Amino acid sequence: MLSDKFNRQFEYLRLSVTDVCNFSCQYCLPDGYKRSHQQRFLSLDEIQQVVSVFAELGTKKVRITGGEPCLRSDLPRVIDLVRKQDAVEKIALTTNGFRLAKMAAQLKDAGLNSVNVSIDSFDPKQFQLITGYSDLAGILKGVEIAANIGLEIKLNLVLMKQFNASVLKNVLVFIKDKPITFRFIELMETGDNPIFFEQQHMRASNIETSLQENGFTRVLTDKLSGPAKVYQHPNYIGKVGVISPYETGFCDSCNRLRVSAIGKLHLCLFGEQGYDLRWGLNDEKRENLIAYLQSVVATKKASHFLHERQTGATTHLAMLGG
Repeated sequence: MLSDKFNRQFEYLRLSVTDVCNFSCQYCLPDGYKRSHQQRFLSLDEIQQVVSVFAELGTKKVRITGGEPCLRSDLPRVIDLVRKQDAVEKIALTTNGFRLAKMAAQLKDAGLNSVNVSIDSFDPKQFQLITGYSDLAGILKGVEIAANIGLEIKLNLVLMKQFNASVLKNVLVFIKDKPITFRFIELMETGDNPIFFEQQHMRASNIETSLQENGFTRVLTDKLSGPAKVYQHPNYIGKVGVISPYETGFCDSCNRLRVSAIGKLHLCLFGEQGYDLRWGLNDEKRENLIAYLQSVVATKKASHFLHERQTGATTHLAMLGG
């Protein structure tokens, strides 16, 4: 199993299949997508090799990310390739949801278990202001369809002072009778957004305090879960998650590695570099690639350095799927 010198084991792979996105979110791509490299994205054969090698090294959960992964017409085939790895127990997708209503059933049939959708506001005008996309109702319809066919649903909101600081009340109304986990994510600084970060950053701990004051209690999550602290209330069907990357000890339980859409391993979302894997994505180099992965992962640092305002090589979140 892949592990580092801090005895963290990595059973969760976040695999980006494109860095293209059709939204222009204020905190990520406010001016829209602009290609910053000449390399082609991972092919289906390369994706199969990546997932196969990671599965052999203990990966049990794979999350397909972007950019926006639904922009790839072969996304169902990508998910099917992951499903064929016996060691992989769970397949998840992170999406902006613009095609979810049309694709949910097809993706589930391909092997998808759960989907995370970004909903940064319940107000259509505010949502468009944040994302540059006008059809919030269509995204929420996709969420409903996905939930009705049995996909596990998590909704994500990036906290921003100006746009959604007071949205908790609406969230609690939304999850009252829905088996959905709504997650508040603390805004993170990237190379492209330092001024926006200074203007909009607020601590996610404020949400936790409000939840506790309203009778919510923290629940345990399984070992393949991400970094969210999850809260529940006996009067609510849904749950609330909080992701606080600036909290002391946030990285202590890290279980995730990332592979970018151009085939680079990233040990951290905010690491200084990516490690090219494409040279080893063939049967002849497989053993060499396995040894290389083990040696590189062993060098993973104890923490990111966001608290020191060091954002590494991450200029925007679409580069690696957040």
